[in-house]
Formats: sequence, structure tokens, C-alpha cells
Amino acid sequence: MGDSHTLRGDAIAATILARGAELSSLRNADGTELLWQAGAQWPRHAPVLFPIVGRLKGDALRHDGKTYPMSQHGFARDRDFDWVEQGPRACKLVLTDDAETRARYPFAFRLEVTYTVAGADLEVAFAIVNTGDEMLPASLGGHPAFNWPLTAGLPKDAYTLRFAKDESAPIRRLKDGLMRPQPEPTPVKGSTLALSERLFDDDAMILDQVASTSVRFAATQGPAAAALVSAIEMSWNGFRELGIWSKPGGAPFLCIEPWHGFASPAGFDGEFADKPGVMHIAPGDRRSLSYRIRVS
Repeated sequence: MGDSHTLRGDAIAATILARGAELSSLRNADGTELLWQAGAQWPRHAPVLFPIVGRLKGDALRHDGKTYPMSQHGFARDRDFDWVEQGPRACKLVLTDDAETRARYPFAFRLEVTYTVAGADLEVAFAIVNTGDEMLPASLGGHPAFNWPLTAGLPKDAYTLRFAKDESAPIRRLKDGLMRPQPEPTPVKGSTLALSERLFDDDAMILDQVASTSVRFAATQGPAAAALVSAIEMSWNGFRELGIWSKPGGAPFLCIEPWHGFASPAGFDGEFADKPGVMHIAPGDRRSLSYRIRVS
């Protein structure tokens, strides 16, 4: 069925790759590209994070006394998914376990990813199905990278993230890819995070107690606000944490990442099933999660 497929709605167009079931282009009604185009600073667009989010200590997954190699964010982003459906407004891709995945993740699973466009919305729906006979421990995350600024010529610090609710809880940070033991005060003021490159000097911001289920990424300062330039609203369902990331030192993209799971705490080196943040799916059951991108 090909390496990619493009969906077209009334006010949005989205291109999805078979490799990693990854969204690779998102254009508004004017044809403006809103998604980061995998440039030199970071060679991805919007990878699917599975079966882990973040990093495990020693890049090793432990299960029943055995150790398996598991690199940051898991293997799904580098695997070719199978096309199940390719329509004008929806497509579906599937990844199932095989000998290669079981050498790194000794579980039976099916991961389904469905993209649907409607109006100015793109919905990305996930289903993790336990096709085995033991409990399936897993994490899942989205990692879409949007151009920052969204409109050429605007300063990056004209942009904010505005959450649906006040976000007063402390945030978490990483050290050497693992969760630092102590939280730190949030830079969110009420429901608004003023964006700047310096926010990411210490890598990603992790909201592990996020109160909101949506956030708006837009320019809110100067002539940009009056001109009503491109804005993006992201909402999510079933995800419990949120990562916000840009490459330390400055890069022209901002990642808004709904997660179920996060990097291992620095002191954790136990069984993967006992790792904080992991979901547990019983044999024969499925877990559904989704996020939606609305372009305005």
C-alpha cells in the first residue's frame, strides 16, 4: 500500500508514514506546514513511543529475572507498521509482536494506530491489545513536534501554552535521561506558560500531575495576536502525563507530548511491570488512548 498516505479534510491535510506509523506532515487550509520537518536538530516529526516512554535505567528492561535491551522511547518508532485501512479521511496501521520485538520486549501485543481528519481536526487513536496469556505491562506516548514559531517571522517568545485549567503542581525534570528524585516549582503561571528557549536548558518539562486535558499553542503577544495567525489546540484522552520539549540550546520546534508513562526514576532498577507509570493490560483486554490536534 505504499510508504505513506495523505488524509484531506475541509481545513487540514495530514500525511502518515508506514515507518513508525508517524505523522510526517500537517498542513492547514492555506497549505502552511505546521509540523517540524525532521531537520538536523532532531530527525523526527511525531514518533509513536511504545512500549516505553523515556529511558529505562541502563537501557535495560527486566522481566522474570531476565534482562532485555530497550532503547529510549522503545522500538515502535523504528518499525514498519502494516496498513489496515487507507481512506480519504481515515487510515489505520498495526504493529504486532514478532521474533525481533520479543528479543527486546518478551510480550505478545497488537498496537493499532488510527488517524482521522474531520474539519480542522486530526484525531490520533491508539489501541494496545494484549494477545498473550500474561499481564502486559506497557507505556505509550505521542511526540508531535510543531514548528516554533508557527508563522515565519514571529519571535518564539511571542508564543504561550494556555492550559484548560490552572497547573499549579510541581513539574519533574530529567538527569541523564532518568527522572530526578525531587520535583521543582512549575514555571506555569495560573494556566499560562510563557515559552522561551531557556525553559529547556534542563531538557523536557514533565507534568506528571497535569490537571488539564487540553492546551493551546499560539502567539499571544504583539501583532501576531491581532492577526489571528495559526494556532494549535491539543486535547487528549487516556493519557495521564504531559511532556513539553524542545532541544536544549534552541531549535525551531516545540513538542507537546501526551504520555501514559515516563522515564525511570533515577533510583529504580526493578522489574518493568513494577516501574512507576506503567499500565497493566490483562490477557485479551485492550487499552484505548487518543489525542486530537485542532488547527485554527
